[in-house]
Amino acid sequence: MSGSASGLARETAGEQARVDERYDRLDLLRTSTEERLREVRAAGSSGTPAARMERDAFATLYEDRLAQLRAVEDRLVFGRLDLEGGDVRYVGRIGLSDSSQEQLLTDWRAPAAEPFYRATAADPLGVVRRRHLTLTGRTVTALEDDVVADGAALPEGMVVAGGGALMAAVTAARTGRMRDVVATLQAEQDAVVRAPLPGVLVVQGGPGTGKTAVALHRAAYLLYAHRERIARSGVLVVGPNRAFLRYIDQVLPALGETGVVMASLGELFPGVRATAVDDDAVAALKGDPRMVELLAAAVRRRQRVPAQPRRLVVGNHRVVLRPRTVSAARDSARDSHQSHNAARATFVRRVMNDLVRQLASAHGTRSDELDADTRQSLEAELRESPDVRREVNLCWMPLTPAGVLRDLWAKRDHLAGAAAEASRHDRGWRREELALLAREKAAPLTTADVPLLDELAELLGEDPTSGAADAARAARERSDLVAQARSVLESGMVDPSGGGALSAEGLAERWATDGPRGSVAERAESDRTWAYGHVVVDEAQELSVMAWRVLARRCPSRSMTVVGDLAQTSSAAGARDWGQALAPVLGTGTRTRSGVDLSRTFTLSRLTVNYRTPRQVMDLASRVLEAHGLPEEAPSSIRDAEVPPAAVSAPAPAGSPAWTAAVVDAVRDQVVALGAGRLAVVAPQPLVAGLRSALGEALDDGEVRSVDEPADAAVTVSDVTGVKGLEFDAVVLCEPAAVVDASPRGAGDLYVALTRPTQRLLVVSSAPLPAGMEELAGGLSAPAHRHG
Repeated sequence: MSGSASGLARETAGEQARVDERYDRLDLLRTSTEERLREVRAAGSSGTPAARMERDAFATLYEDRLAQLRAVEDRLVFGRLDLEGGDVRYVGRIGLSDSSQEQLLTDWRAPAAEPFYRATAADPLGVVRRRHLTLTGRTVTALEDDVVADGAALPEGMVVAGGGALMAAVTAARTGRMRDVVATLQAEQDAVVRAPLPGVLVVQGGPGTGKTAVALHRAAYLLYAHRERIARSGVLVVGPNRAFLRYIDQVLPALGETGVVMASLGELFPGVRATAVDDDAVAALKGDPRMVELLAAAVRRRQRVPAQPRRLVVGNHRVVLRPRTVSAARDSARDSHQSHNAARATFVRRVMNDLVRQLASAHGTRSDELDADTRQSLEAELRESPDVRREVNLCWMPLTPAGVLRDLWAKRDHLAGAAAEASRHDRGWRREELALLAREKAAPLTTADVPLLDELAELLGEDPTSGAADAARAARERSDLVAQARSVLESGMVDPSGGGALSAEGLAERWATDGPRGSVAERAESDRTWAYGHVVVDEAQELSVMAWRVLARRCPSRSMTVVGDLAQTSSAAGARDWGQALAPVLGTGTRTRSGVDLSRTFTLSRLTVNYRTPRQVMDLASRVLEAHGLPEEAPSSIRDAEVPPAAVSAPAPAGSPAWTAAVVDAVRDQVVALGAGRLAVVAPQPLVAGLRSALGEALDDGEVRSVDEPADAAVTVSDVTGVKGLEFDAVVLCEPAAVVDASPRGAGDLYVALTRPTQRLLVVSSAPLPAGMEELAGGLSAPAHRHG
């Protein structure tokens, strides 16, 4: 063995011993936590309420701690810092200390770990050497050292300098789940992760810059650094669809956090999981800010005044529901500035007062002679009358968001009337726009409907019969729960060696309604009015104005991390400018008489380096951006492709049997050439189903799936929307000209499709390639077709 090889072997063996020590501590903590949890569960549910609450508290603590300790198994230790003065510090997924409270492992989020990501030769931050440890299971399989300080101060046992750890991570085969990048965060990424909590931080980053991973690491960091401020109210992560959320769902647990709420745009309204998608024109209308006034008008029109007096039978007597009385009651209810359902009480009270006086007169009692008991008796008599109940309800009925929205789309007179009224306050609605919005009442709710449901919920308020009284009572009991939780946490029975304990407020939140199983995340998901401590929005460029209004309500503090790329905007209702997009969140445009803008602002950070997409592929995508006049500058790639992007010419029109056969042959060849990893076939939506069927028959059983299916597969078939935010080892892109022609923002869709691969890109087209792809078109070759 050579000297350098033997030195590496010694260093690896030494690091293995230190890694073993930290895994031994992790195992001990797991065993101890499991034993304590078993003891708590074995105690049963007997005893005083205080004793049961204490047991529930410890069960909650131990369950959360055990989930965290299990989630950090993979690559527990990934970094080492050799510091000036001879100190050595290991960096990993969570903090660990030994039985004497000596630090064994520094949590990557701690200030003490910051130099691992930030130290440079120009500013070493006290670091002499930074070492990356690569683990397979619990075994150290590679070491890599970065020289940070002056060479004279270097410790013995230097291994190798370079970008090997990062390159190994970005070139590893994809598995269908995003892996965290905590071991390889770069300085510009770490700056975003550790940015201050308050305010709106916009992270503009092109494909492959790691913006999604950075946003998730930021969520984990904020929960660590500001736990007392935001853990009790939670963090909401919003992604474009369920497939995307499945792709990222293991990242936060692996970073030591398990209590984050993750939702797609179609899941932001409790009880609704909308997956249907409107076409571009309809989605744009539903995202238009004119919807605010249209929905308000739709609600106002459900507050009716009868055109003529209505005679109502009450037992053996008659009373009259008079239009002027109803009109005055309606005005009084509206003047209360309460929501529709809450203001209904005011309306009903005013109407009933008039009817009580009429019924009293019919009984021979003057209104000035009414005492409380007589009034109560007369009101009960009125409420028992079917006529009274029907007519009062018709004037001001309790309403639900879904009911109002379905009626609005299905009943043309409702929609036309609301539009006409809204037009008095806002830019008018054209007849052809209203025709686009109309649909059957039984039609499924779409993702663009969800923000409208939330807007209606604000206008309507809680149904008085929905259990709001119970919720109010639970809120009054919360202070007692906090006091009890605090006494439990101060009992000294919680092992602090790994951190992560709950605050008293956070623990009380978990008990408030469901006991120990009612976590912050579980409660927040079911409560539309929940106010989150922080919101992370990925693919934020796709959100409409109406969607941003929802998120503004979910986070009154306006503490948000907004991640996206304006060049990839594909939604007709999406953003072209961050300031304009964020106006509903920031309240921009508010000015004093002196002209000073008092509105909130946002901080813009840019990620400029593409770690995922090979340079040749990124250059091609950049030319597409330029050719189609898209304003954003593409990021710079750090590596070359082993196989440059290529194009093959299909022998027949798209969708024909010969065309499908050509695509199948191309995919089969790419799968063989790729070996391991995942391949995506990206095609215009009308071609997806046929390709999926053909590929399913041609390739091994179970190897081909839709992008929205939960199981991983070697080959995924999807349109561009389905692969947004995802990455694949190889991409076969079909008919790029049709992708561009499919929508007014088709060039952005093409940019998205081109930048999904980490290794290989093949274009299959029967039509001339779009502008920006001329160089690739020059290499078009006819595919060799196999038959039989």
